[in-house]
Amino acid sequence: MRIIGGSLKGLRLNPPKNLPVRPTTDLAKEALFNILQNQIEFEGIRVLDLFSGTGNISMEFASRGALQVTSVDRSIQCVHYLKDTARQHGLANIKAYKDDVFKYLQLETEQFDLIFADPPYDLNRIPEIPKIIFEKNMLLPDGLLIVEHQSMQNLSNHPAFVEQRRYGHSSFSFFRTI
Repeated sequence: MRIIGGSLKGLRLNPPKNLPVRPTTDLAKEALFNILQNQIEFEGIRVLDLFSGTGNISMEFASRGALQVTSVDRSIQCVHYLKDTARQHGLANIKAYKDDVFKYLQLETEQFDLIFADPPYDLNRIPEIPKIIFEKNMLLPDGLLIVEHQSMQNLSNHPAFVEQRRYGHSSFSFFRTI
């Protein structure tokens, strides 16, 4: 696992083997950031990373100049790893919180330019994520929600759905504020 762009480009991340995660592969992450590079300006955006795990995606956004990256995961080991790694590399723009994502979403009142969610693939509540985010108006105008999920899952029935990009068994579904 490595950072593929920005100030920390090339940095290898070596999280402990015992973390309860399924990190986004470098191939899928590189494809995702190639898409995003042509759609958004990373400098100065506010990002929410849900089910952040190792913080791989959070670190990528922070490395590319995001003003603020809020990372939420229910694993205290993941939160500690991300906080330690961010501190070690001077990424004060990352704030990591231990919380259940659905509880966090119910209480959060801030708005974000981009929200990335990478829930466990076997989570049966994945379709609720876009529903909650759009009902709570958590995206700024022209904001973007990206949900990573199994390719066989279809999230296209949400009105804000834009497209699904498949990378083997993983897919990214994109949603935009209307």
